[in-house]
Amino acid sequence: MSHSGKTKHGLKHRSFLKWAGGKYRLTDNINNLFPKRRKCLVEPFVGAGSVFLNSQFERYILADINADLINLFNTVKTDVDAYIEALKPVFFHAEANSAGYYYARRDDFNNSTDPFFRSVLFLYLNRFGFNGLCRYNSLNEFNVPFGAYKSHYFPEKELRYFAEKAKSAVFICADFNETFKLADDESVIYCDPPYAPLLQDSNFTKYAGNDFSVTHQQALAELAKQTVNERNIPVLISNHDTAFTREIYHGAKFKRIKVQRTISQAAERRVKVNELIAVFK
Repeated sequence: MSHSGKTKHGLKHRSFLKWAGGKYRLTDNINNLFPKRRKCLVEPFVGAGSVFLNSQFERYILADINADLINLFNTVKTDVDAYIEALKPVFFHAEANSAGYYYARRDDFNNSTDPFFRSVLFLYLNRFGFNGLCRYNSLNEFNVPFGAYKSHYFPEKELRYFAEKAKSAVFICADFNETFKLADDESVIYCDPPYAPLLQDSNFTKYAGNDFSVTHQQALAELAKQTVNERNIPVLISNHDTAFTREIYHGAKFKRIKVQRTISQAAERRVKVNELIAVFK
């Protein structure tokens, strides 16, 4: 059984979110590495959900430590029609693509505690903010600047597909330690953590406002080894291909992939880097 989630025309499904580090381009590589006859995909770092959207499992356990992201997914799953109708006045406002409107909505988001309202503004900020970044300051306030794009796409088709596929998924706000515990003997776990830096003196990626440190990277690697050895549950982890990651993933099989970074708006600043997928089984 193949776990590929392509359409009958061989097309892939895009997330309704822009997302730095999203796995849309790599879903074929990842699907090809999933073991056969596993019925449940567990993702402790679901992000924009590209792997979920482009795979075929009977059920999904999808987690992230970002409460706003999980709230958004659960809102879309619960009532996509109501969500889309609430989103339209924000997206199609005459001033939607202006800095003034964007920063006013960002303030509204940071000052609100209403889950539905926050879910609407979270997607607006994601689509109109800079390069699909999701970033918070020390006060846990969303602080991504305005993106200043010439045009914007309203992802209604993607929202509706997500809501349909989400019928087989559970979305939870949890860290990777908690999420691993939810896997059973029918599961495979795919991890897409904040990446280790390409250079040793680089800063580690921010993980929902917290540093995902060397210690976190090592702890995830050890948990993967423990899970396959003690529970016979296979684990896949994506990361940069560096001496550090190859050391901490020692014992896994490696699939090396060359990818193009798209976090910069300037095309000439996008460079190809090596990533790896470590397969523990």
